[in-house]
Amino acid sequence: MATTTIRLRALVRASGGPRYAVALAVDALGTGLLRPFLLLYGVTVLRLSAPATGVAMTVGIVAGLVCMPAVGRWLDRGARSTVVAASMLVRVAGVALLPATPQGHVWLFGAATLLLGIGNQAWPAAHAALVATVAHGRDRDTALAAGRALRNGGMGVGALIATVCLAGGTTALQALAAVTGLAYLTAAALAWSVRLAADPASAPAPGEGPPPRMRALLAANVIYVFCLNVPEIALPLILVTQLDASPVWSAAIFVANTVLVVGLQVPVTVLLSRYSRRNVLALAAVVLTVSYLGFLAAASLGPGWGAPAVAAVSVICTLGEIVYAGSATALVTALVPAHVLGRALARFELSTGFGLAVSPMAITALAPHGPAALWGSLAGATLLSGAAVAAEKDRVGGATPPARSSDGSRPAAPASGTASPAAAAQRP
Repeated sequence: MATTTIRLRALVRASGGPRYAVALAVDALGTGLLRPFLLLYGVTVLRLSAPATGVAMTVGIVAGLVCMPAVGRWLDRGARSTVVAASMLVRVAGVALLPATPQGHVWLFGAATLLLGIGNQAWPAAHAALVATVAHGRDRDTALAAGRALRNGGMGVGALIATVCLAGGTTALQALAAVTGLAYLTAAALAWSVRLAADPASAPAPGEGPPPRMRALLAANVIYVFCLNVPEIALPLILVTQLDASPVWSAAIFVANTVLVVGLQVPVTVLLSRYSRRNVLALAAVVLTVSYLGFLAAASLGPGWGAPAVAAVSVICTLGEIVYAGSATALVTALVPAHVLGRALARFELSTGFGLAVSPMAITALAPHGPAALWGSLAGATLLSGAAVAAEKDRVGGATPPARSSDGSRPAAPASGTASPAAAAQRP
């Protein structure tokens, strides 16, 4: 049976090492600084209309998905820390375009959001490939969970700093852009200094069949990722427009979500490591469905008790998010053969990015038709997605290629405080 002990030093090694952990923290801090003010920068500093700014941001995010096939092929040629650093440097270029954009020039602002979108879409696949090269089995799952917890913590701190600074007006927005660029540049330098790569695997190993298509998993993931936008979009919309609640409730729910993810992502992932990743991912759908039905019941309470009930149910939704995030990417890395790991992670990130892009539109389209239309639709779609994931057949793809540093040496496998890789490989 897998042990659930978490050893910090082993976890840092499994996550890419101390310098890489610092790079993740600095990058997350910069992303947290950027998210609250990008829309305001377009409207306030560049004097663009709110619809034009929103369209430019959406187009930039969606267009950034086009880069994913190239990122997957680059990863399959063995690149690891170089791709992570490149995703950060692309965002440096995007941030640098902001102060260079004259007022009223929506196209340059769109170019900046495109570069930011490319970096934001490329980073998760590159990070997962790097971790999959350093760590194996359940160590890898825990390292991926730790990276997410660290990233959420850094983004939360960055967003808090940005929110405080927004009171400074245009000058503060321009200063935040400069600090964000410096943060991305520092993170890129740290990530590049790790000098981690993998032996490229251009062909399947002898006796190894074709890679799994994962069609059900990729399709279901589009629905799963709606949960990531529930605290930021769905709940504020419902609280303000349907329950006449103070915006303080939305802020409190967002803060609670961040704290819970930071504190529970690793422990919950380790606790569930005794079960197959696919079953855990299906369980996430059940938990999320229960939370959506809970939001439906809470909304029926109306003003007064409705807001506290929504806040209470949001804890269940966050737990579902944690279970989903701890198993989804880990399942992909466990199923896919080494020679197509990069392309598989790129396809998975495409499904994630598409879900994140369409979820605000879907949520805002359903919300005016009442709580039953919104939460009932989300509950039904999520439950069906979980059933599809549970029904899809597994075929374990094999081990990831061994890592090598810039001098050609291979780091030793990290000490483990979780499950043994051999045992975990039998339970994707």
